[in-house]
Amino acid sequence: MHNERPQVALVTGASRGVGRGIAQALGEAGMTVYVTGRMAGQGGSTLYGQALEGDLQGTADAIDAAGGRGIAVACDHGDDEQVRALFERIERECGQLDLLVNNVAHIHDQLIEPGPFWEKPLSLVRILDVGLRSAYVASYHAAPLLLRSGRALVCFTSSFGAGCYMHGPAYGAQKAGCDKFAADMAIDFEGRGVAAVSLWLGPQLTERTRIAGEQHGEQYRAFLENAETPQFNGRLIHALLNDPQLADYSGQTLISAEVAPRYGITEADGRQPPSHRAMLGEPRQQHPARVI
Repeated sequence: MHNERPQVALVTGASRGVGRGIAQALGEAGMTVYVTGRMAGQGGSTLYGQALEGDLQGTADAIDAAGGRGIAVACDHGDDEQVRALFERIERECGQLDLLVNNVAHIHDQLIEPGPFWEKPLSLVRILDVGLRSAYVASYHAAPLLLRSGRALVCFTSSFGAGCYMHGPAYGAQKAGCDKFAADMAIDFEGRGVAAVSLWLGPQLTERTRIAGEQHGEQYRAFLENAETPQFNGRLIHALLNDPQLADYSGQTLISAEVAPRYGITEADGRQPPSHRAMLGEPRQQHPARVI
């Protein structure tokens, strides 16, 4: 760590799945980790009629068990006032913030169903509210706290869907938007000790993808055989935060599976998840022009 105090992180959307695994890995590194979800207890979320296990307080407990300090804060990221109050609490309790992981997103049950967007529920567009707009609002309120840190990171969890057709236009726009947030926020943070990156995660091993695999046949299940755990990505985010050359990455969209070997990060069993660049494409390179 770059100083002796415990590093402080916020992982949004961490009741279960990707956010929970990232937060747990940050806890293993000894960080104080604030985690958010719409409610502290079991939320009743389902997929294909199956209940999704996990809740916000359970994530905080897992962080504690891993060696960090977990702090659960019920927060609806569709409500700007709740988000403002969240960062006021972090400021009150810690005074600053080292890491913001913008992970929360509205995931509709029919997101991965086939068919054109107009035949699916209009409510799929909510990912542009909780997923894209919410990431901007969180970053806005986090910025003053991040600037106090000396070295801090804003990380967006994105995917190959930012560059290829994946799950329809709303999902793709949300992921591409997060990549652009990282690129442009990096310019505003330049020279101020704060970096911004977007991470293209590969397929994730979560309860949601397990259930989806059961519903979508052998091809989907085969794709998950080489999937990443959220903890793998959490260890990578921690390594990036503590890299003395972090500023060199700022503004970039990175593929998790390609960056992890630079830090010697593998899955717990030693497996190295593959990059899907050849099959699904590569991040867009931003033009260097700056119109102020």
